[in-house]
Amino acid sequence: MRATVKWVDGVMFVGETGSGHAVVMDGAADHGGRNIGARPMEMILIGLGGCSSFDVVQILQKGRNIIVNCVTEITAERVDEVPSVFSKIHLHFVVTGHELKVAAVERAVKLSAEKYCSASIMLGKAGVEITHDFEVIEV
Repeated sequence: MRATVKWVDGVMFVGETGSGHAVVMDGAADHGGRNIGARPMEMILIGLGGCSSFDVVQILQKGRNIIVNCVTEITAERVDEVPSVFSKIHLHFVVTGHELKVAAVERAVKLSAEKYCSASIMLGKAGVEITHDFEVIEV
């Protein structure tokens, strides 16, 4: 896996993945940015949420569950010193589907957290307290 990050100006950078996708990262005005892109630490949260959500959806689909939506709300806390690393991250999965069993969603979230989500496991090994919960919405 490869990626490149190119400085544009100020504190704006363009990251490009090895698969050819690009994303703009920028800082707030008080840090010299123009606020036209996500902050790098926000990208970490988005990556974590994407990794976990991917797992949960895949596990539920493989179990023949009928899901129509999965939204993961992520909240995080950072320490007050430099480096300002994450100390706590919470992922709240909102899974919508037809006749979804709570136990199936619980199992999918647990498998992602403990076995499959590389981002979650990596951050946890670095000392970040990562918690998960979920809700099921029937349609």
